[in-house]
Amino acid sequence: MTSSLATTDIVISIIIATYNAGSEIKDCLQSINDQVFRKMEIVVVDGGSKDDTVASLQSYNGRLPLTWISEPDQGIYDALNKGARLARGKWIYFLGADDRLLPGFSELAATLKEEHTVYYGISKAWYRNGETGPGLYTGRFSAYRMAKNCLNHQAILYPAAVFSKYSYELQYRISADYALNIRVWGDKNFPKQYLPVTIVNYNMEGYSSDKKDELFRQNRSQLVRDYMGYYVYCLFLFRQFRKKMKGQPDL
Repeated sequence: MTSSLATTDIVISIIIATYNAGSEIKDCLQSINDQVFRKMEIVVVDGGSKDDTVASLQSYNGRLPLTWISEPDQGIYDALNKGARLARGKWIYFLGADDRLLPGFSELAATLKEEHTVYYGISKAWYRNGETGPGLYTGRFSAYRMAKNCLNHQAILYPAAVFSKYSYELQYRISADYALNIRVWGDKNFPKQYLPVTIVNYNMEGYSSDKKDELFRQNRSQLVRDYMGYYVYCLFLFRQFRKKMKGQPDL
């Protein structure tokens, strides 16, 4: 299904990468349709699911326009890159099929003004047993804080212009979003605006919850040096040295 909504009316494109997400996608879509803010489209990139994910997309009858494709891909970041290319909004937001938008998302969406500004809010953690808790790596982020830890992906609305300049690097199977954020937080062409409002429940048992990206771990220092400048790089190296002396693990 492809939306007939005029591109000029779309402020936010919400991109969801799915694979065998039939048990989750309907609730995710409902959380989007429940939003007061309406100038949005939904773009679902499915990796060729074998369950009823596609049937759920075919039966979608929400109030917001939905575009979807289903075909084999090279993993979640390949799917997100595809979604960014399909998106028509001025800002792009990535949501997991097992995540749920909260009313605060519309509050943040209503503040969007400058089309090169990255806007971000607060994410809240939840588990499939219904428990919730404070989100990891949320709140206001400086370049140095980004060098130390990645802001939760679901907290960020990116200007579409970010994906005219950058994309997710498929060599990083788990941490391509972190590699992207190092570039974006070091890029002065994209100002950052924080709004202290909780916008999403993100699933703590999702794709990257129990995996490590060894290649990214090896390359992170160079990424910080190349994109965040010498001062942040020196602070980062000193922090890494202190962690090593204390026997603390990196990432």
